[in-house]
Amino acid sequence: MTKSHFGLIGLGVMGENLVLNAERNGFSSVVYNRTYSKTEDFLKGQGAGKNIQGATDLQDFVEKLERPRRILMMVKAGPAVDAVVDQLSPLLDEGDLLIDGGNSDYQDTERRVKQLESKSFGFIGMGVSGGAKGALEGPSMMPGGTKASYDAIESLVTKMAAQVEDGPCVTYIGPGGSGHLVKTVHNGIEYGIEQILAEAYDLMKRVKGMNGDQMADVLGQWNSTEELASYLVEITEVCLRTKDPKDGGDLVEKIMDQAGQKGTGLWTVVTALQMGASVPTIYASLNGRVMSSMKPQRVKAEEVLKGPSVKDFDLGQPSDAMSPLMDAVVLSCVASYAQGMELLRIASNDLDYGLDMPSIAQIWKGGCIIRSRLLKRIQDAFSADPQLENLMVDPWFADQVNRRLPGLAQVVAGAAEAGIPVPCFSSTLDYINSYRTGRLPQNLVQAMRDCFGSHTYKRVDEEGSFHTEWLD
Repeated sequence: MTKSHFGLIGLGVMGENLVLNAERNGFSSVVYNRTYSKTEDFLKGQGAGKNIQGATDLQDFVEKLERPRRILMMVKAGPAVDAVVDQLSPLLDEGDLLIDGGNSDYQDTERRVKQLESKSFGFIGMGVSGGAKGALEGPSMMPGGTKASYDAIESLVTKMAAQVEDGPCVTYIGPGGSGHLVKTVHNGIEYGIEQILAEAYDLMKRVKGMNGDQMADVLGQWNSTEELASYLVEITEVCLRTKDPKDGGDLVEKIMDQAGQKGTGLWTVVTALQMGASVPTIYASLNGRVMSSMKPQRVKAEEVLKGPSVKDFDLGQPSDAMSPLMDAVVLSCVASYAQGMELLRIASNDLDYGLDMPSIAQIWKGGCIIRSRLLKRIQDAFSADPQLENLMVDPWFADQVNRRLPGLAQVVAGAAEAGIPVPCFSSTLDYINSYRTGRLPQNLVQAMRDCFGSHTYKRVDEEGSFHTEWLD
């Protein structure tokens, strides 16, 4: 039998769809799954009639691949990836290449790149975004590792990736774990936008008493604007319109208010804390999921902790796309992107990744979960100023902030008086107000640190470090 161009390990939904994508684009494939019955089911089902063959074990798998072998692993992040690498390594030859397409911690990928390259094998840590549909039709891909390793898969991934007006949604990200770091930050931004849209839904429902179709109409208006046209707004409209087949009511109201997470949002926040990047909107979205998991406690607390009654306040009218609420959503989404891009800028400098910010924005424009029309503006901003410290000071984005800040403040103030939590809106308002303030009150914090711990401080009128004996 003819040897295959491409190998896949792990026949979950993403793995199946990625190999079908590769085959559709002219790459014959061999697949392996730890449970062979899964491989058989795939070959008899979606893989039937395709240029895809199965393997019974890893020895059989590598023997069916042409050399140098290109192998994509779609297995659970963590020890499972190391286990597959350890099992495969004795079977590989110099020049063979492994690709980890799961959501791995970038630091694990750093270690694996060094480990595999020392054995003359290539290793790529590649973030893949787009869900099951994107994997099949064209995802956004974020590969990191050595440039030579990327060159070995470029012909494959450029055909598999989503295509937008200025090229495929894949590029060489940089060395080491850079690809997985970019995917982690992508997911942090995704967390933020999902929570932002959930807060807007909550306000429309609880303050204005709007039903699913009425809210969906507003989302439809938002999705027609440059600022908010995006995949996540589009599917939020779909979710709000969908009815429960049992009684015809809004299906979203039948769903338990406990959000899951797989760790990438946490990694974004931890990495930001370690590198000194400010990501309060993203952190608020992560904390929102944590708080949602405390359902039994919240139900009990509702009986004993009394806040203000929900009261009406001005969120705008459906006829004007709920203008103040739209202001809050736009600025919070901008903040989520700005915080993610700032983290990538800092990480690029700290880790010597040499990240190209316009290219990252470009590959997120199609295929991925956070694809949006706003990314063209982000791409343009970093093309105009590759050293841009924060997206909000770009002229176009600064104009958005200046025009929409009163609307955001109005929504946050009204929500506070109504006792409705809006963690991302509130965090965004604090973030913007802090960033635009030339002098913050941390001078007092420095005084206290010096008072109790002799940590010293700097003065605004003299160079050097100073200490004061504050206590008699």
